[in-house]
Amino acid sequence: MAEFGHRSVMPDEVLAHLAPRPGGVYVDGTLGGAGHARLILEASAPDGVLVGFDRDPAALAAAGERLDTYGGRVRLVHGNYAEMASALSGMGFGAIDGFILDLGVSSHQLDTAERGFSFQVDAPLDMRMDTDGKVTAADLVNELSEDELVRIIREYGEERWAKRIASFIVKARQQGAIESTLNLVDIVKGAIPRAKWEERIHPATRTFQALRIAVNDELGSLERGLDAGLGLLSPGGRGVVISFHSLEDRIVKTTFRRFAQGCTCPKDFPRCVCGGRPRLRILTGRPVMAGDDEVAENPRARSAKLRAVEKL
Repeated sequence: MAEFGHRSVMPDEVLAHLAPRPGGVYVDGTLGGAGHARLILEASAPDGVLVGFDRDPAALAAAGERLDTYGGRVRLVHGNYAEMASALSGMGFGAIDGFILDLGVSSHQLDTAERGFSFQVDAPLDMRMDTDGKVTAADLVNELSEDELVRIIREYGEERWAKRIASFIVKARQQGAIESTLNLVDIVKGAIPRAKWEERIHPATRTFQALRIAVNDELGSLERGLDAGLGLLSPGGRGVVISFHSLEDRIVKTTFRRFAQGCTCPKDFPRCVCGGRPRLRILTGRPVMAGDDEVAENPRARSAKLRAVEKL
């Protein structure tokens, strides 16, 4: 099994916007290889606390080993960051000074063939971030209706060929269960006309993304997690989110604007009657992107967008 990599996306930018300080309490909702977590612990020394969440027990175990030298300054939680409010309450934390969410699938999960995230190698069609989860990608492709498959592939994958792909999946499963990644890849390739394949994107990319998002309820988790994290921030506390596709970035942008907006009265009202007040200051008018040097060293950073806010 591949070791967990620890190359963090935009580490300098994360630290600049999160601004960790000694004595602060910080949440890393997507701990992964603990790269961002280590930077936060160093910047918040000697007594800052880091609470790290990960749904992947293997990631959590590897991160625990990496962060062992920080002792009691680290608290690890096997679970979804969307549930951070209850987890932190159980630890006695009623507020936090910052949080970081580095979204999407980790390089380790992609590189570990048996996890079924990659369309490059043959493996069971799994895609669960939490290996204790009950629903796999194989369950979805073999059990969902054609209409529901169309919805998932179109909505979560933004795939223009969603209807045709879903039709091919339903037809294929009538001959036998679809159980492997390359089995699904062949079906998708057959559904998309060869002349329409994109030069830089594998034809199965969007379908695999859609199924992964559905299996792990990634967008629902993001919505709940943002509400929880922003609600927990102390005045002056900061939230930083790195997203990797437009669906995630849209949720982040919309949520930040909602908290920063304050008044929700119609524009033609002479005065505010709703009583709403801004709760956040947006620190990034436009998303921050990785520099050319980082992208050259870490291609995963190419599509990353960082947005940050500060609690008022």
